[in-house]
Amino acid sequence: MLVLLVLLISSNCMSQQDFDTKLKSILDGSVPFIYVDDLRKKLETDQNLVILDTRQPEEYHVSHLKGAIFIDYDHFSKDMVAGMDKDAPVVVYCSVGYRSEKIGEKLRELGFKNVSNLYGGIFDWKNKGNDVVNEHGVTDSVHTYNASWSRWLKKGVKVYE
Repeated sequence: MLVLLVLLISSNCMSQQDFDTKLKSILDGSVPFIYVDDLRKKLETDQNLVILDTRQPEEYHVSHLKGAIFIDYDHFSKDMVAGMDKDAPVVVYCSVGYRSEKIGEKLRELGFKNVSNLYGGIFDWKNKGNDVVNEHGVTDSVHTYNASWSRWLKKGVKVYE
C-alpha cells in the first residue's frame, strides 16, 4: 500500500525539469523557441503577431490561446496560410511543441521569415497561469491529447478522449 501511495505521489509531482527533459527528447529545435513570458510580453506590444494553433479540431474547440488561428496539423496545406504576411511574426503552438515544430518547419519552407515555436505549448502556457479560451470565453479546460500526455498539464481541467 505504501509503495502504491509513493508511486501516485511521484507521478503527480513531475517537475519543470522533468518537463524540460521530455521536451528535449522530442524536439529538434529546428524552429526557434519563444517562451511563455516572452510571448505574453509580445502579445501586449505587437499588433502584427499571428498565433497559429496546430492541434486537431477537437483540441482547439476545448480551448486555445486568445486570438489563435486554427491550422490543422493532420491536414496542413499551404492554402491554410495563403494571404498571410510572410514577414509578420508568427508563433506556432500545440500541446507541448512537437506538432507545432513540424508546422513551423513547413512555414519556413513556404517563405515565412519570422516563425517561433511556443516552448512547452499550451501546457506550459496554462501551467504558468495564463488564460485559454473557447467559444464561450475563458475556460480552465485544456485538451491533453491522451491520458499519457495529460500528466504534463499541472493547472486546469484535463480533457481527452
